[in-house]
Amino acid sequence: MLNLLGRQNAAFCDGVSRRNFLKIGGLAMGGASLPQILQAEAQAGVGKSHKGVIMIFLAGGPPHMDMFDMKPEAPAEIRGEFQPIPTNVPGIEICELFPRMAQMMDKFAIIRSLKGCSNEHAPHMCFSGYSMRDFTQKQRPCLGSFLAKVQGPVDPSVPPFVGLSPKTRHAPWGNPGEPGFLGPAYAPFRPDGEGMANMVLNGIDMDRLKSRRDLLQRVDRIRRDIDATGQLASLDAYTEQAFSVLTSSKLVDALDIEKEDPKLRDQYGRGSKEFMADGPWRLLDQFLIARRLVEAGVRCVTLAFSRWDWHGGNFKRGRQDMPMLDQGLSALVQDLDQRGMLDDVSVVVWGEFGRTPKINKGAGRDHWPAANFAVLAGGGMRTGQVIGATDRQAAEPVDRPIHPQEVLGTLYRNLGIDVSRTTVPDHAGRPQYLVEMQTPIPELV
Repeated sequence: MLNLLGRQNAAFCDGVSRRNFLKIGGLAMGGASLPQILQAEAQAGVGKSHKGVIMIFLAGGPPHMDMFDMKPEAPAEIRGEFQPIPTNVPGIEICELFPRMAQMMDKFAIIRSLKGCSNEHAPHMCFSGYSMRDFTQKQRPCLGSFLAKVQGPVDPSVPPFVGLSPKTRHAPWGNPGEPGFLGPAYAPFRPDGEGMANMVLNGIDMDRLKSRRDLLQRVDRIRRDIDATGQLASLDAYTEQAFSVLTSSKLVDALDIEKEDPKLRDQYGRGSKEFMADGPWRLLDQFLIARRLVEAGVRCVTLAFSRWDWHGGNFKRGRQDMPMLDQGLSALVQDLDQRGMLDDVSVVVWGEFGRTPKINKGAGRDHWPAANFAVLAGGGMRTGQVIGATDRQAAEPVDRPIHPQEVLGTLYRNLGIDVSRTTVPDHAGRPQYLVEMQTPIPELV
């Protein structure tokens, strides 16, 4: 494998550090290589239409009552410092730090009664609908991996599943999703870092890449001479396709946001975060790259926006992060709409759990899995509405509780997949449904 090491990231409250890395390909024999990934995806076939999904994961647990489920009548130690503002949909109010979204709330749907989350810094519930324990025991794949398996690539030179955020072993900081029992063949392609920067293949230029291909082809010819079944001959096509992906101008162009109109880039924003140990980390570019990737043929793009584990300084961090999320998300939805893509592309924004209703002594909020939220847009869904409600303190859902699996089931439906009928085989060959809660949210469809 080609390993591209990045910089050291900040840690969550569990104290685990986050190390960026990218593994591209696997251009040698053995292991799960990019040629094997392409071969496995091809076996699933290519879908007839290009539906897509962009998942924006708010890693660390965003404060639901300070964003989209505000309680202005609650005591000060619960309602906090932010004020609600009206939106362009009568009766719906959101935090004052989301003025752009407020002006286009008819394009969004808010779920305020998400329930069933676990008290763990793990992305599995959002990405697959199952807890980290279920993933460990049953190896449940994430949405993007299922899409790669069930629908395959739209374009042979463009991977169906791209994770714009670095994968980590222990916690959700930027985790792009896990392939589970589907295996590494359906893991996300990860061009981590700032767009084009890490596509340099760790200093391996095209001449050296060609030399590796020539070497691989020579080895293949030797093995093919002794392979009576002819299987190696079929693998050669996927080896060629693997190099096409790595050198594809279509994929590289999609990652190169410098090709965009500067005015559009300004619309998305060019903000950066300063809390990273080694300096600023650009965040808002991910929204634009996600749109470009879907436009190029990617079915699922996941990204992690900032770090929301605010046990202290909740409102200071909110004033820093929420306007950036407001700008990037509103620009993404508006851009998809103007390009005629919004009906085909679903957008979902959520984190692993909510935060405590009561503010702690450090002006922060702690973990609170009892209540959470999700914001959705596009995909042909009925937007301009709020679904569900929590009690007066935003502590418990009291109306229309919704499980993350129901959200994922709705996303699958938007992508043209009937989760009540679609199964994939696990390690033992047993058919497994994508989610157990198989009814899409009726208010959205």
